[in-house]
Amino acid sequence: MAAQQSQGIQTLLEAEKEAAKIVQQARQYRIQRLKDARAEASKEIEEYKRSKEQEFKAFEASHAGTTSTTQAALDKETETKLQEIDAVFEKKKHVVINNLLSRAILVEPELHRNLKKPAAA
Repeated sequence: MAAQQSQGIQTLLEAEKEAAKIVQQARQYRIQRLKDARAEASKEIEEYKRSKEQEFKAFEASHAGTTSTTQAALDKETETKLQEIDAVFEKKKHVVINNLLSRAILVEPELHRNLKKPAAA
């Protein structure tokens, strides 16, 4: 009976070793799968990033021309308005100068309101 118990214990020890090997293999398999998943996710992220950068560059290129066109139109409009202002200035400057000169030359002297009149003696 001792031999049978010894053999049973030996069988249990072998089964335990086999179970430890299976657990170790499962851990290694899980670690490997995690590494593979991270690598695959990293590749997908890089591909997605590249595609979005390309989309952005295409969008930027398509709208860059619009910006320069808009800037040119604004510059032209500004120049037109400046010419209009200069034309009005040239047209009306003589009238304004004459009004200013007439006001500066036209002086009507009068006594200040705070000046007291001398009392009649």
